[in-house]
Amino acid sequence: MPRKGEAVLEAFIDAVTWEEALGQITQWGAARESRYVCICNAHSVVTTTSDVEFKIAVNNADMATPDGAPIAWALRRLGHPAQERINGPDLMMKYLEQAERLGQSVFFYGSTESTLARLVTALNERFPALRIAGTHSPPFRALSREEDERIVEMINASGANVVFVGLGCPKQEKWMADHRGRVRAVMIGVGAAFDYHAGVIKRAPLWWQRNGLEWLYRLGSEPRRLFRRYTVTNTLFVVGFIRQFVTAKLALGQA
Repeated sequence: MPRKGEAVLEAFIDAVTWEEALGQITQWGAARESRYVCICNAHSVVTTTSDVEFKIAVNNADMATPDGAPIAWALRRLGHPAQERINGPDLMMKYLEQAERLGQSVFFYGSTESTLARLVTALNERFPALRIAGTHSPPFRALSREEDERIVEMINASGANVVFVGLGCPKQEKWMADHRGRVRAVMIGVGAAFDYHAGVIKRAPLWWQRNGLEWLYRLGSEPRRLFRRYTVTNTLFVVGFIRQFVTAKLALGQA
């Protein structure tokens, strides 16, 4: 199915509904197709302007969803007025609900052993019939070729339909791009979703999420770590998108 969407700065983002995104993932997962999905917020989109390898990974994805409220807003301004925010933590839970019903199995790759253990406990309570094929916490260093091959073999042997990847941006996107064609499953990069659903990090209340302020809540929770990321990155996004939007409007007027 041809992708529909728009370039936001230098990242192609799919204009999809929740139903379309979940339907495509479950379809790919049922066939254990080697695919990958990027969940893109403002930080991701801005990173494509300075990291060529990351830009290639995002633009070669089988699907790239508008995670952050600013990205959904940008797509609405670019001709997709009904575009919703398709974010990682909610996409993960919505898919797991379907996976339990359909009998699809999942694998969790990334984070720490303790977080993964808490995540599995929480998911077993919420989805008692969910098939968890396995988990793996890789070391925080570059893997040798032999180590990487063993991980690929382990994931494939697990029979997982979908692999959730929680390595953080941009590492997870580059990992998925490098492993398409090797991992026989749909890979979805979900960033901090493992921490949220394991209860390691508290997620913003629904009101903040629904009003596009989840980033502000996170900034208040971790100001020292996130101050530069949100203030600088969000400013670069706004400036860059205004330039893109105005340039597009001028080009349209001259056509």
